[in-house]
Amino acid sequence: MDRLKDKIALVTGSSRGIGAAIAALFAQEGARVALHGRDTGALSAVLADIALAGGKASYATGDMTKFSDIETMRRQIEREFGPVDILVANAGGSFTTPGPIEQTGEEEWRASIDGNLTATFLTIKSFLPRMKERRTGNIITISSAAARRPYAMAPIAYAAAKAGIEILTQDLADQIGPYGIRANCIAPETILTERNKTRIPSAQQKELIEWHPIKRLGTPEDVAHAALYLACDDAAWITGIILDVAGGAVMV
Repeated sequence: MDRLKDKIALVTGSSRGIGAAIAALFAQEGARVALHGRDTGALSAVLADIALAGGKASYATGDMTKFSDIETMRRQIEREFGPVDILVANAGGSFTTPGPIEQTGEEEWRASIDGNLTATFLTIKSFLPRMKERRTGNIITISSAAARRPYAMAPIAYAAAKAGIEILTQDLADQIGPYGIRANCIAPETILTERNKTRIPSAQQKELIEWHPIKRLGTPEDVAHAALYLACDDAAWITGIILDVAGGAVMV
């Protein structure tokens, strides 16, 4: 239960869903965890659950598409805990609806690119220099099966942004390896977050299950355990990978 003992971890987008599950597991494994989101009520609930389980956490808010907000958050975390050892760039989401590319609005496109790819870039840009100074660190980015498996009905802007995160992560891993820093990416398939449980009708859930050799949909905890593996010393010689957490639905 102490694989991340004394480590300081930031998990962006951790007020609910995958991010909250990663933050809770990291705290359980001994990390001091900085939560991030915009919904202070949801963040307070995650914080309370971590504290009840004996973990240590705090939270910060900010717009991850604004470098000034991220820098403010970084300074707050460093004052409270110290420099970040493990950065999980999880914040993101789909801001377009599936459909023909010519029907995708410019604003929708920019929202998906900025909310995913740009946010990941700016977060790394803020936290990486201190990792380089200390010659240690671990960066985990979050992609999606949408970037791994072409599908005509995918939200194309979201898929493109997540694919960009994957090559960003691999180029980054090549740059920062000599500094003792690792970078890896997790690509989840359909995950039954609380939001998806309400958004995806039960009949459609059953259809989606049939796409997976492992006949169920994923849980936030499935992704959290993958993140824990990449974050801890068990994966000390692993960098630049895209880890599909997809129940076998994506095989590349």
